Amino acid sequence: MGDGRRRRKKGMADHWQRVVEKESNSVDFVYSSFPYSYRPYSVSYYRSLINNDLLHAVILPALEGDNLRNDESVRMAIPIEKVQLIDDVNEAQSLLLKGYVMVLLEGDGKHDGILIPVPVVGGRSVTAPEVEFTVLGPKEAFVERLDTNLGLVRRRLPVSDLRVHRIEIGSLSKTQIAVLHIEGIANPENVKTVQDRVKKICYDDIIDSSFVAQMIKDQPNSVFPELLDTERPDRVAGVLGEGKVVILVDGASQALIGPSTFSEFFTASDDYFIPWQMATFFRFVRILSSVLSIIGSPLYVALLTYHYELLPQDLVGILIISRETVPFPPILEAIILEWAIELIREAGARLPTKVGQTIGIVGGIVIGTAAVQAGLTSNILLIIVAASALSTFTSPIYQMGNAVRLIRFPMMLAAQMWGILGIVLGVIFLCAHLIRMTSLGNPYLEPLFPLRISDFKDSYIRLPFSMQRRRPLELRTKDSQYMPKGDSSQGGSSE
Repeated sequence: MGDGRRRRKKGMADHWQRVVEKESNSVDFVYSSFPYSYRPYSVSYYRSLINNDLLHAVILPALEGDNLRNDESVRMAIPIEKVQLIDDVNEAQSLLLKGYVMVLLEGDGKHDGILIPVPVVGGRSVTAPEVEFTVLGPKEAFVERLDTNLGLVRRRLPVSDLRVHRIEIGSLSKTQIAVLHIEGIANPENVKTVQDRVKKICYDDIIDSSFVAQMIKDQPNSVFPELLDTERPDRVAGVLGEGKVVILVDGASQALIGPSTFSEFFTASDDYFIPWQMATFFRFVRILSSVLSIIGSPLYVALLTYHYELLPQDLVGILIISRETVPFPPILEAIILEWAIELIREAGARLPTKVGQTIGIVGGIVIGTAAVQAGLTSNILLIIVAASALSTFTSPIYQMGNAVRLIRFPMMLAAQMWGILGIVLGVIFLCAHLIRMTSLGNPYLEPLFPLRISDFKDSYIRLPFSMQRRRPLELRTKDSQYMPKGDSSQGGSSE
């Protein structure tokens, strides 16, 4: 450091001088000294993290007054909230990296650092949901700013009982986590479980909420998601009212909801904006579609390898004709076609939107038609694989769709080795795995296991709102009533 800069820092306390010298190694760090003011001072900040207009229009003019005699008078003169007097060097360094400006009074003696919050407010504006889009209902989705997302939730739940606990994790990223629940409704054990697990996360860089979801899972080796992720503030407001706990991560546009059950991953926001009969029908469609996606190709492999006798005689003739030029056994034929579908899907997801749509449509038609004409696969298997691929898209939650995609392959191997018995054993193993799973310590397969008839009203089926007077039993909420008994003003006829 040059002699001129040393002279400007002559009156600065040693501990603050070390902070400035350390941070000045970054090209975007700014240190400016004002020795000719009524009370000499210096400002330090990262210009890439602060609002420069606010600094020059508000803060610097306020520091030129003739009544600035000590740290407290400077703090009172600056017309910005949350100005802090800090003597801890480490805390000051942390705040500088969060968009604070540090003001130091120069002269003899030891002074506190005056930290002023002027972070630059950036990021995209609130837009319509892209993954969980609905024809009816609200058209707002979370963004990457934590404060904006908290505002979207509070606007839908303007109650003082909504509690927000902030936790900082990530030794490098210093990611802000917000844990939300409604006091007086949510089970304190669930809230404590979430907070304890988040605090125990030991990882340098937390980029997204999916990092948190994987690190606080009960069964980290399971392919099934345990925490429901959503981009819709209205869905978050609804589950908070049920008594669930929500996790918001700064920098992530997805909220995490827990504890969650298996049935909730087949529940879409649309289900609450349409009549209950249609909502129940669509939930059955999603569940049956996922079952078809898992056992469709394995069933084809099993029947053609071991169980021709189970097929109608007319269908056997059609299958023989469709496969007469296919040189591969059914298992290899199915794996090749499934692998081709996965390649098309991944290519479409990684390319720009317009190009990806073209690749998905044209690629599927061209490859499928060419494979059948070349005799590499049968047209019946092509129909089954296409139906299975479409079925995976019926799940409203992306993570559950991915789990269904993966399960198909071990099921096909089981069908090749043991036929229909292999499929049955695979289904039994899958059910046993789901029964053992928990989400934040709560049963994952509830209300099927343990059996709770009252919780079926909004799980695999959806009954009218007038019949949903009690919150789910599995949450063990403090207040179990949605509305007072006998009050039918908001849900049709009384029970």
